[in-house]
Amino acid sequence: MEMKVPNHVAIILDGNGRWAKAKGLPRTAGHIQGAKTVEKICEDAYHMGIRYLTVYAFSTENWNRPEKEVETLMKLLRDYMKNSLKRAQKNNMCVRVLGDKSRLAEDIKKSIYELEEATKNNTGLHFQIAINYGSRDEITRAVRKLCEKVAAGELSAADVNERRIAEELDTAGLPDPDLMIRTSGEQRISNYMLWQLAYAEFYFTDVHWPDFNKEELEKAVLAYNNRDRRFGLVREENPPKEANPLKEANPIKED
Repeated sequence: MEMKVPNHVAIILDGNGRWAKAKGLPRTAGHIQGAKTVEKICEDAYHMGIRYLTVYAFSTENWNRPEKEVETLMKLLRDYMKNSLKRAQKNNMCVRVLGDKSRLAEDIKKSIYELEEATKNNTGLHFQIAINYGSRDEITRAVRKLCEKVAAGELSAADVNERRIAEELDTAGLPDPDLMIRTSGEQRISNYMLWQLAYAEFYFTDVHWPDFNKEELEKAVLAYNNRDRRFGLVREENPPKEANPLKEANPIKED
């Protein structure tokens, strides 16, 4: 059957620790395997026709995890930044990091800057990684910037609207997600893209992130195809094509 592929998919990478525990391994092993899954899903998403993929890698609350686990996550981030430049250039992938970078180590911030600059003009998959990210923090930072502009006389309070707020978010310039996937059975969004997910479809799976693969991604896209996306409108019978708010996406064939 033919499927409409969502333009932008956001994923909460959950279950790394539980995956490791089930196998009698330390939690850090789950994060290592989870990082490998990210690389594979980027390729699968691109070949399916998904243009934007955003993953929740490290939240503002994750600093409260055990020190060893945080150290492992930061090491994985360093390794990813070290290896991803070559991979991104090979795959024509545009990489962008969302979140408050101020708390990250200087070498990580430098690597992020170099990666973003080197890949910003690539035209393949647009891959966003949310690191030290929390949506309430993101919105707070955006509102603070707008307040500073109003105080400086650069903007009037009457000019502050949805578009202005969106322009100050970490996701400025990106389309809102069409589909949000969370793995490992939890059914909440955990302070992830609260503004951007306003009209996204949610898909929850019991599969732990390290076991998530192309087949699981296709299941999520199939579920997305079965949703009735009206964006607050009342569906008309046989609506004219120009009135349809849905954007056509590249069809894929499912065996």
